[in-house]
Amino acid sequence: MTTEDDVRRLATALPQVTERTCYGTQAFYVAKKIFARMHEQPDVLVCWCRDLGEREALLQSDAQKFFTTAHYDGHASVLVRLNHVDPDELAELLEDAWLARAPKRLQRPS
Repeated sequence: MTTEDDVRRLATALPQVTERTCYGTQAFYVAKKIFARMHEQPDVLVCWCRDLGEREALLQSDAQKFFTTAHYDGHASVLVRLNHVDPDELAELLEDAWLARAPKRLQRPS
């Protein structure tokens, strides 16, 4: 089980991430592009995906962890139930979301 504090710790450890609010919840940005934010529903994270195919793969992989609502139809993001993911999986989800939104210049190894 992970928490909002875990989300903050892991997201802000990624390169050039800023945190601010979006729709009244904490959100994480890279190069002015949002890649993850806390949902209005408690213990749920909105996490960007590379594309709709990646989103569908996550949704099909585990309905306990990943879900969506009609509001997100056609959007390359997935809702994540924090109480069903461990910190390692959360770190991977956030890194993938960061990679989906970060400019290529930031993704190059230094």
